[in-house]
Amino acid sequence: MSAAAPDRPTACLALADGTLFYGQGFGATGQTEAELCFNTAMTGYQEIMTDPSYAGQIVTFTFPHIGNVGVNPEDDETADPVAAGMIVKWMPTDPSNWRAVQGLDQWLASRGRIALGGVDTRRLTRAIRQSGAPHVALAHNPDGSFDVEALVAAARGFAGLEGVDLAREVTCAQSYRWNEMRWAWPDGYAPLQDPKYKVVALDYGAKRNILRCLASAGCDVTVLPATASFEDVMAQNPDGVFLSNGPGDPAATGAYAVPMIRQVLDDTDLPVFGICLGHQMLALALGAQTIKMNHGHHGANHPVKDHDTGKVEITSMNHGFAVDAQTLPQGVVETHTSLFDGSNCGIRMDGRPVWSVQHHPEASPGPQDSYYLFERFARAMADRAA
Repeated sequence: MSAAAPDRPTACLALADGTLFYGQGFGATGQTEAELCFNTAMTGYQEIMTDPSYAGQIVTFTFPHIGNVGVNPEDDETADPVAAGMIVKWMPTDPSNWRAVQGLDQWLASRGRIALGGVDTRRLTRAIRQSGAPHVALAHNPDGSFDVEALVAAARGFAGLEGVDLAREVTCAQSYRWNEMRWAWPDGYAPLQDPKYKVVALDYGAKRNILRCLASAGCDVTVLPATASFEDVMAQNPDGVFLSNGPGDPAATGAYAVPMIRQVLDDTDLPVFGICLGHQMLALALGAQTIKMNHGHHGANHPVKDHDTGKVEITSMNHGFAVDAQTLPQGVVETHTSLFDGSNCGIRMDGRPVWSVQHHPEASPGPQDSYYLFERFARAMADRAA
């Protein structure tokens, strides 16, 4: 059962078309403008809110039980929430989980993120699917007073994500090493003791659990900022190059990322593995184009077909842009497609250990069907060294 809510709304969501949703606010007070998306995952709300790929977006959760297991520092994908806010059907209850150290309401308030509960998230999700991801303004005011006209104007004034390079805003300020592996009972996160491969990871908004998966596959990871040059990459003497997930318009980030990737492809024989925005960066470097999707893919239950094996993987996804498969050049093969809409979800170069996928194979949150991709990357580096 959701907590009893007062009769007077304390939060308002205004869409650019003038539609209003009222409910109960929690988390921080104030106002924020963003693009609105929906996420269909049944677990992992903390990981979703701290995923840098959600920069510039407010997340509507279709699953109603959000906040029931609280939050804890181990599940953060980055230091602070990156999503601009959250919309839920039911107000969060007090957490009930042995790992919880704080309630969702208090966590959001301390991190400056606004949330809205008690709204018809099914209706909101339908609106997003039918009309595309809208620009919105979200306000939380405990006294319940709102300047509705100003909120709608703020939503209409939001510039959107097309043409915006958000990777530069969420990337690391300087390089760092990563050797922490995936969480395992009973010790939690353990350090990698015997690394086999040196990997440079370009941080376009990297999630910690992606880096942990690389470490668990035997990789000694050096993370470089999104703007790193070819010389910066090669100075690490890597055995492979990893291109991370991230937010924003890939064409905008590609202005500085693509030339570096092209030089890696032209001047070295290093294995290259990309995820999400990294997938889009690789596609651009190979000569393809990207497009803005109607409402994107956000969830932990997305079916993707692997054309090489014929298998269907249930995957975790978070992207509002996609690679246009019609623009893939000769020598670049489409390896994965979404069974929801047929959009591209993976590519590889013919005859080269270079590939990428649109989905998030680290399973945070989500199923582990695609974890083998990290092991494939490790095998490619082992084969190169043989």
